[in-house]
Amino acid sequence: MKILKVCFTTLIALFLTSCELDDSDSSGTLQSQNPDSTAFSENFGDEISRNFLGTVVDINNIPISNVMITIGNSTATTDNNGVFIINSATVNQRFGYIKAEKTGYIHASRAVVPSEGTNKVHIMMLPETVVGTTASGTQEAISLPNGASVGLEGDYIKADGTAYDGNVNVIMHLLDPTDEDMEDQMPGMLYAANAQNEERMLQTFGMLAVELRGENGQDLNLAEGSSAEIKIPLDESLILNAPNTIPLWYFDEVNGYWVEEGEATLVGNQYIGMVSHFSFWNYDIPREAEIVCIKLVNDIGNTIPNQEIILHSSNLNQTTSGITNELGQVCGYMPLNESLELTINGNGSCTIAYEDTIGPITEEQVITIVLDGTDLISETIVGNFVDCDQNPIINGYALINTGEFSSFENINNGMLQTTVLRCADDSDFSIEAYDTNTLQSASQTNVAFTSPETNIGTISTCSDIDEYIEYTIDSTQNFLFTEISVAELEYNLDDQSFPIETYLIQIETTFGNFPEEDCFRLIGILTQDFNTLVGSYDYWYFQDPNDNMGITFNGNDCGHAMTLDNTALFNINSIGEVGEYIDITFELDYFDFNGQPHTMEGSIHVLRDLGN
Repeated sequence: MKILKVCFTTLIALFLTSCELDDSDSSGTLQSQNPDSTAFSENFGDEISRNFLGTVVDINNIPISNVMITIGNSTATTDNNGVFIINSATVNQRFGYIKAEKTGYIHASRAVVPSEGTNKVHIMMLPETVVGTTASGTQEAISLPNGASVGLEGDYIKADGTAYDGNVNVIMHLLDPTDEDMEDQMPGMLYAANAQNEERMLQTFGMLAVELRGENGQDLNLAEGSSAEIKIPLDESLILNAPNTIPLWYFDEVNGYWVEEGEATLVGNQYIGMVSHFSFWNYDIPREAEIVCIKLVNDIGNTIPNQEIILHSSNLNQTTSGITNELGQVCGYMPLNESLELTINGNGSCTIAYEDTIGPITEEQVITIVLDGTDLISETIVGNFVDCDQNPIINGYALINTGEFSSFENINNGMLQTTVLRCADDSDFSIEAYDTNTLQSASQTNVAFTSPETNIGTISTCSDIDEYIEYTIDSTQNFLFTEISVAELEYNLDDQSFPIETYLIQIETTFGNFPEEDCFRLIGILTQDFNTLVGSYDYWYFQDPNDNMGITFNGNDCGHAMTLDNTALFNINSIGEVGEYIDITFELDYFDFNGQPHTMEGSIHVLRDLGN
């Protein structure tokens, strides 16, 4: 039988991924403790190199900046648009795992089958909201208003396996299959290893995310031999098809797939099960499925990428969607013997472009759909992007808006070629470009469509981004672009250890949601005139008030990462007048609150906001 390179999903997985057909052998490298991941990874295929462009948002669909993205050994951080680019990432032929991490949010991820060209992913991160507090040695149930709960016995361990004694903060989220955002919020995709270490696609009845934190923010888990009772309520629409018992599956955050462990029982409108550790837990029926690819073309045979395909099962009362890739197709596992309602929405004010029923699905197949008519028009956009020296930009992306439709498109070696859809009455589009290597951009440009192909020519990404704070911790780079403020004040401190009059330079990101958002604050108390501060300064920690500076960052009221035995060197390279730039570079070796050493370096380019 022909092997298809596809995303490991089902309709019920609430996730379809852009992918393509391919014949391939299977071998792999991923490892896990349970089940045998070495054997299981043989399903993934050989290692390959692929490009990724993704967007990360919060539960209000607001872009999240400074999220650390990891694909294999490659890392990046999201910019102010919540966008990341990782080119030439090492993944497997049939499996790629993308992890997203940021202080203040539950670890998020996406799993895909990588295709040639640019693989686009979308991740919605859940806030790390504490819903209750308990203590070691205390039996207690923590509940959500929606009825989900976890019953704890009171025995906990830290990440190194040693016992924990103290207060415990409980973070919990219920993911409901009837929620349209579930496919963006859930980790990985609903691809699993069952108890026999066999591949399965999952039909979910709900997920519960549980994380435990100690008093100082330590990651905790259940002690060996301890267990917890977890309950999730079922939506009314799911109860009719809910079995009396259902397998439980946990998400393996190391390897990116679900693993069968235990079962839950239906009691009233709730599933109740016992678990021995915490992660995302999933209540699912493993299903037989076949691979179906849907390919979109226009009336002259050109493929149509970046178009959402929506599939709905009336029998299972569940919906999924996927975005066509550069080949105009999207593939996924579909449940056997089910008829699916397929809808393709038009752009903006356009009417529905296509509606039909496919199935019942009995075998793998490719379904080609032709989109024609005057309400929806396919347009090709091509162009070149260069830096200030007229060299092609290496890493970048373009934001294209046409009507109510917008998409991020990867710029490969200075070239852009993509296809978008527009309504008949949309005569132009806007395009903005960003060079992620130089932190420069091209301002928004409005361009009239010249059907069927619009050549935008050469655009220079040669406008400096106004302000930024950039820092690298170990090998992970971070950028902060917004909400940056600079203050300078003359202090009169009622403290004999400080001079009566000192000057303060304070540069910070002023997010309003501490500690949920990352923050950065550099503070220096100096006895010199503020305008003569150019020079080098040692690390300052309220020990010596003269000619010293300090830095704090990353949540917990912006004072997270420092202890007294840290060293740093700050270089103030320029202090402009009000409205001009302050430029500072710094190098820092420090120990975090867990005693782990780190190296940090960075640069600050900010406008001086206030005068004396």
